Amino acid sequence: MDLREYLRLLRRNWILIVAAALVGLIGGAGVSVLSKPTYTSDTQLFVAIQSSGSVMELQQGNTFSQARVQSYVKTVGSPVVLQPAIDALGLDITPEDLALKVKASTEVNTVLINISVVDTSPVQAAAIAQAVANSLISAVDSLEKPKTGGTSPVGLSIIKPATAPSAPSAPNTRMNLLIGLIAGLALGIGLAVLRATLDNRIRGEADLRRVTDAPLLGGIAFDQDASKKPLLTQSAPQSPRAESFRQLRTNLQFANVAGHGKTVLVTSSLAGEGKSTTATNLAIALSQAGQTVCLVDADLRRPMVNEYLGLDRNAGLTTALVGAASVDDLLQPWGTESLFVLASGQIPPNPSELLGSAEMKHLISRLEDTFDSVVIDAPPLLPVTDAAVLSQHVGGVVVVVGAQKLRTQDLEKSLGALSLVGSNLLGIVLNRLPSKGADSYSYAYYSHDDLHTKGSAQADWQPASHEKTKSESARGLTLSDETSMRPRSRMVSLDRLNQP
Repeated sequence: MDLREYLRLLRRNWILIVAAALVGLIGGAGVSVLSKPTYTSDTQLFVAIQSSGSVMELQQGNTFSQARVQSYVKTVGSPVVLQPAIDALGLDITPEDLALKVKASTEVNTVLINISVVDTSPVQAAAIAQAVANSLISAVDSLEKPKTGGTSPVGLSIIKPATAPSAPSAPNTRMNLLIGLIAGLALGIGLAVLRATLDNRIRGEADLRRVTDAPLLGGIAFDQDASKKPLLTQSAPQSPRAESFRQLRTNLQFANVAGHGKTVLVTSSLAGEGKSTTATNLAIALSQAGQTVCLVDADLRRPMVNEYLGLDRNAGLTTALVGAASVDDLLQPWGTESLFVLASGQIPPNPSELLGSAEMKHLISRLEDTFDSVVIDAPPLLPVTDAAVLSQHVGGVVVVVGAQKLRTQDLEKSLGALSLVGSNLLGIVLNRLPSKGADSYSYAYYSHDDLHTKGSAQADWQPASHEKTKSESARGLTLSDETSMRPRSRMVSLDRLNQP
């Protein structure tokens, strides 16, 4: 992984990382609140050698003192020093337990001994520190006294008496919060890396490129209203969703610039990735560009095009394939543009055989002779073989990938199935992409408020006749008008379409 991938990982999992950091902060604050305050009292002792005071003796004594100080520091934690301190204060504690509260240290090249005592009571901490210092003076005097008699050559004196601290030394709230924050961030980043390692779903273009180098024809952002308003004509003309399908239309024309087939098969790996809405909106976008378009619902297992467009599917593709009616009489016009729909018809018991038949190939050829573009909505690739069989009769295949839904191994199987039958893969369409974040793909040219404001400003100076024309045109392109949703009752003959 390079730096960009790490940054994308952090952007993709920023909520998890922030949540872990907050948990760490809360944990640090909890430790500070629940911990009982403790106080630290310090005292300091000076080690000196009893001598006559000549320069040579002083130098030798100083060297001797520095050599002995480390031994005195170790002696502080022994029962020889701690037990007298316990007896002097009347404490109900053992020397081993008291040793956990007492800490002795010294600085390099000095003859100073520092003693620190931690206790829940500031007064008792100072009393213990003073008692331990006094006990150390007595113990060293006893240990260093010659066996032949006389005074000890080493003398300890207190140069910093112990005092009761005014503020607790622990808990250190700032330090606990900082430690909690760092631990939380480390945990969040670790979980993000683990999640990225275990998660094999396709979330964006970067994940797609790990599976295939096929062209990315477009990305369609996730829209919460898409389930209620799935069609392109139900969105604002300059909305990101509308622009996404226009971009898909343009990229598809460039992808098929060298091909002679006019038919595009739209499929997906699994159900629920948005292939039917993509095929329907692609057909609408092509018709809005001035082309004559035929949309064929070849999903003979779960047809959805008729529900999106409000058409009757009792007679359609299967009716034409079994020879019960001519395709001339089965095409249904929709909207105000040159868009005609061939519904699925009755669901047959043998969809794969019908879609792979010679009659289906002949029907596609006839539609290509009549229309500028033919868009076919096919079933998913993995559950059934219908799309793979039908892909041999069309000019190219477009695979819709549902972001955050499809796994990499499923896409590999789908592309492998198309490659096995020699299909012409035109490209991939990423659907349900987030509008913001590391995996976003679309760019908004205008905001909804900008469009509303701009439209209101233009209405102030446009002539009344022009306003009426634009209003009528808008009503013809939106499904809010029931008349535009209702298909024309007459069927359209292919022969009449070819007439000038």
